[in-house]
Amino acid sequence: MIYSQKELSQLVIEYCVAYQVEHVIISPGSRNAPLTIGFTNHPQIKTYSIVDERCAAFFALGIAQQIRKPVALVCTSGSALLNYYPAIAEAFYSDIPLLVISADRPKHLIDIGDGQTIRQENVFKNHSLYNANLVEDEQCMNENTQQIAKAIQIAIQKKGPVHINVPFDEPLYETTDKLSIKDVVLENDIIETEQILNLQEYVSLWNSSKKKLVLVGTHFPNKKLQAQLIELVKDESVLVFTETTSNVHYPTFINTIDKLIFPLTDKEFKKLQPDILLTLGGMIVSKKVKQLLRKYQPKHHWHVDTKNAPDTYHCLSHHFKVADTVFFDKFLELVEPKNSDYQKSGLALKIQRKEKHDQFLTLAEFSDLKVFDVVLDTIPNNSQLQLGNSSIIRYSQLFDMNDSLTIFCNRGTSGIDGSTSTAIGASHVTSNQTVLITGDISFFYDSNALWNNYIKNDFRIILINNGGGGIFRFIPGPSNTNALDYFETPHQLTAKQLCEMYNFEYCTAKNDNELKRELKTFYQGEKTSKLLEIFTPIAINDVILKEYFNSL
Repeated sequence: MIYSQKELSQLVIEYCVAYQVEHVIISPGSRNAPLTIGFTNHPQIKTYSIVDERCAAFFALGIAQQIRKPVALVCTSGSALLNYYPAIAEAFYSDIPLLVISADRPKHLIDIGDGQTIRQENVFKNHSLYNANLVEDEQCMNENTQQIAKAIQIAIQKKGPVHINVPFDEPLYETTDKLSIKDVVLENDIIETEQILNLQEYVSLWNSSKKKLVLVGTHFPNKKLQAQLIELVKDESVLVFTETTSNVHYPTFINTIDKLIFPLTDKEFKKLQPDILLTLGGMIVSKKVKQLLRKYQPKHHWHVDTKNAPDTYHCLSHHFKVADTVFFDKFLELVEPKNSDYQKSGLALKIQRKEKHDQFLTLAEFSDLKVFDVVLDTIPNNSQLQLGNSSIIRYSQLFDMNDSLTIFCNRGTSGIDGSTSTAIGASHVTSNQTVLITGDISFFYDSNALWNNYIKNDFRIILINNGGGGIFRFIPGPSNTNALDYFETPHQLTAKQLCEMYNFEYCTAKNDNELKRELKTFYQGEKTSKLLEIFTPIAINDVILKEYFNSL
């Protein structure tokens, strides 16, 4: 086996292997040569070469999103490192473990005019769980060892990004066939025990309350949690609201929150106001439910999560610092059903909205909304669905989803910048077919995502091209200014040339009949990846969406 002669490089790599880091995404450069040599020659590491560091980081995030273990990133010194930042911020807010390993110049070469040098130490301090700043000095090897081990442990246990900055002096390319470091010793000295549950006070409040709302945000698919929520909703005083990315389903859950809430009067809002709000999972997409719960606050808001408890509704009263399935294991043993019409009235509204929804879409013109109505019904069972941000995720929240799908979206920071790269990374480690639905601005912004040798042939992109950032025509404000073009950025770009360059099969649809025809065979075939570009009318998309909400 070939190793870099740099002991610091050997140390980093052997600890990654010891802690079972299996995937390492490398972007090309010279200063990171010792790390590149070591990782690419190690039989227990799978390495990937991706040129664009921003795309590389989101690709890594997609893998980590699925395997739920740290994925490492390796880059050279200088501005290369800064291109990781959008994905690091997403990982920070989405609890996704990333191990960022940056090569650097030694301290005496920083700020003296050398090329490819910036102040790399602690550069991600606001959005990383730990920052290890190593020193290339034999006298500091014990301290380096402790920092590397601590960084990887934190990424594993606390589920988030950490940064290891590794300075190398020249020469950089010398190799050896022998390790010069001692055997790696694994430690687990930062394990935090989960909070001991004392539920009696909270169970008493729960059992005496007639209106309990459970709101589930972004969540990795979990059959046990779904079964627990099904048990909980047998109580007629409990309503369960779920988001598209919650990955839990049941007929008596309400998963199209905005559709339910949008038409409510103040009187109806007040009726929906819960006594107790119990939240779990990650970020909430629905702006309407946020507005509802901030204006009509519950008496008690409890959040269940091992790590974070965001005060989204400005009334958080308790944080149960445990895994949600652990919480419900004990909670369900103690709670009792309460006579109430709370769930019944909520489900009656759900049925009314569904009838209005179906009536409108039967006659709706070809538009973004109609495209979702058609496309979502065609996605093959058991697929992984990756959604772009902005309009895409919000449109999806208006539809009942196929409960065999697993659904993901970068909702940590809700950015449009890495949706395609994330989906490609997630697809790479998933046996089921992956389908990405994305908007035009997001797709073209992340077009370097296709500069990637690891795209599976069954990967599918559905690109809804409405000629600009259509969401800015719908939200109040931008259209009332004289600067709308600067908000929605109108364009006449298509993906055809990109597909030719990156060997994607390209097809297109501009009306309902063409769309249905293309979708019949779109998911089939294993010879090459495919992209379907759907052109929708920018001038009427917002009009139709407003008519839809009025029809409810």
